[in-house]
Amino acid sequence: MKEKEKMILDSAKKLFAKKGFSSTSIQEIVNDTGMSKGAFYLYFKSKEELLHAIFDNSFDELHAEIFVYENRELEPREKFISQLGSLFNTFATHKDFMIMLTREQALPRDEALKELIFARIIEVHQFYRNGLSSIYGEKITPYLWDLSMMIEGMFHPFFKILMHDPENFKADGVAEYIMRRMDSIVGGILEEEPIISEEKNAALLEAAKKMLAGHKGNLTSAVKSMKKEALSGRHKEDLAVSMEVLEAEILSSSPRVPVIQGMLSNFKGIQEFDSYISVIAAHFHINL
Repeated sequence: MKEKEKMILDSAKKLFAKKGFSSTSIQEIVNDTGMSKGAFYLYFKSKEELLHAIFDNSFDELHAEIFVYENRELEPREKFISQLGSLFNTFATHKDFMIMLTREQALPRDEALKELIFARIIEVHQFYRNGLSSIYGEKITPYLWDLSMMIEGMFHPFFKILMHDPENFKADGVAEYIMRRMDSIVGGILEEEPIISEEKNAALLEAAKKMLAGHKGNLTSAVKSMKKEALSGRHKEDLAVSMEVLEAEILSSSPRVPVIQGMLSNFKGIQEFDSYISVIAAHFHINL
């Protein structure tokens, strides 16, 4: 990665975490880096594309830090504890990204981004499952999803402490503490029926995928119907260009919310388009 590209990513993470995605302008990012807008556009076509790059880059770095231990000759428990400790430490160096990730208002309603985050969350749970399985063996196989949820639940409160007091936070010690608690949980869970079986989890994942696809389908359907009305109705001459720009922006890989908002305003007050505007505005969290 080039130095200027990294500067843009680091600045954007900091500003998105502080102000939120929608409230941060490209001008503020370039001002913070000391670059020109022209330099920004050499690396990113839009603020949305920049956000995707932040997520890809940050998740890839987290992944690399965790799996650096895979090729080391360590006992399963020692390896998993080292990976958990590394995860805490890596979060500390990506503080702005983690704040941004936990702030729902900081992110746009971008379907591609939602799918990316969903896929990465599944990867994290697979990491938990693999680590726990290597330590406790086949006996916990029916309980792996329950246990991965529990270890994540323990992880989050300590992560919050890390965010506020990184200097006095001993990641390795906390990782060992969490695993001692997991020992106790595994000792008692074998007498219980799992809450989230493989079958239930598969159904939950499928429902989540359908929900993501459904949101995308509703948006596509609204755009299609709106275009048909715009190009054949009484407002054809006035709205054809606006519809063309709106459709292109919505269906692009990195839709720009201000452009969509501007185009939707051209349709505001025309009753035939009210229902379509509502779907699109809700999808992108636009107030008209």
